Formats: sequence, structure tokens, C-alpha cells
Amino acid sequence: MQMISENLVTYDGESVSFMGLPFSTRMTVAKLEDGTLWVHSPIRLTETLKAQVDAVGEVRYLIAPNHLHHLFLQEWQQAYPNAISYGTKEVINKREGLHFGGELVSGGDYPWKGELESLLFTGSPLMEECVFFHHPSRTLIVTDLIENFPPSDFTRLQRFAAKLTGILAPNGKMPIDWRMSFLFHRKEARAHAQRIMAWQPQRIIMAHGECVDTGAMVFLTRSFGWLNMADE
Repeated sequence: MQMISENLVTYDGESVSFMGLPFSTRMTVAKLEDGTLWVHSPIRLTETLKAQVDAVGEVRYLIAPNHLHHLFLQEWQQAYPNAISYGTKEVINKREGLHFGGELVSGGDYPWKGELESLLFTGSPLMEECVFFHHPSRTLIVTDLIENFPPSDFTRLQRFAAKLTGILAPNGKMPIDWRMSFLFHRKEARAHAQRIMAWQPQRIIMAHGECVDTGAMVFLTRSFGWLNMADE
């Protein structure tokens, strides 16, 4: 558990295997003005974690920001039956057995509007991701849009693969397969990146890898370099 600000906390979960690499996981919890909790990308729910979260406040919203971040959502729905789940259209269609109270879109009129701003990063046939900006702490919250794994997480061969993919810290970015899928929609992706930059985040929380606690704008400029932002 790590306190990012007075009303923003992260919890590190277990690693999961993906594409032959051990992916560390991280959940973000925002305490809203009414005292309820907004839980982003839930990790595996243990008794210890549940006790920690319950001590912070009442879980009201569960967020599945893309169609890969849903593995533990069902156990959270079972533990918190009154919580409302939100997911992208892709994850809602993929997990028909789960119940969702709303779809994640850009600038939606959500109960947390004013504290958390949303942007649906579209343009790729592979995946869409809803990213968030926590206004009180000026924190950008992402899952797979940017991955930034420390070299120590991998074996030598895995580090080589991660570097080729573009997800090795301190130069993490969107994985190369997802980047390549924007071939015919780079202008759309560039507009989304510009919107994120306009938020002027001071820090970045990532579900996978090292977070950025200082110099967030410098990091984002480098991370979005593949979009040739200066060309616009």
C-alpha cells in the first residue's frame, strides 16, 4: 500500500504471466469527496487487502479500463454487491458473465466527474483503454497505455524482449504491437495524446512497472514520441 496523496492510494498485486513475461500488477483507489471509493483495475482480493480497503472507505465503483484488466473483477463484485462496475465496450462484450452499470467513454457524466476526468484512447483495432486524470493530486492513471518495467523484473532474455517491445524503464511506452496497430489512425491517437498532455499531470500511476513521481511531462513527451507530436 502506498499513499500517493491524501485521497489516492495504490496497492501492488501479484505478477501475472503475459506474452511470456511476468507482469507486475497495481490497483489504484481514489477516495471521493463523499467518502466512497473508486477502485481502478482491481487486483486479486485477499482478506488482508479487503481489510485495508474497507478501512479507507466504502467501495462504490469498480473500474475495468480495458479488455485485459478484468481478471479479478468478479471476486470484487461478489465481495461488494452494491458496488457499480464500469468497463469499456470491449470488456463488457468480452465478460458477459459480469454485471456492468455503465460504459467508459471520454468525458462521460459519471458520479466522480469533477474529481476524475476520463479519456477513451481509441483508434486501434487491438484495444481501447480509458485513462483517467485525478484532479486533486494531478495524477495520470493508466494500465497498458504506458508500461515501464524495471530491468530487475526480468531475466536477461526477458529484458532484451522488453526493450524491443518498448516497455523497459526508464523509457517505457505503449507496447510495440499496440503502437503499430495505429498505422491508419495516428492522427486520432495523436489527438488523444495531446489531450493527456494538456492535463499537465505531475505524476503517472501505471498498472505495470515503475510509476513516475516527478518529471511526468518530460516522461510523457518521450513516451509519446512515436506519434511525432511535433508534426502537428
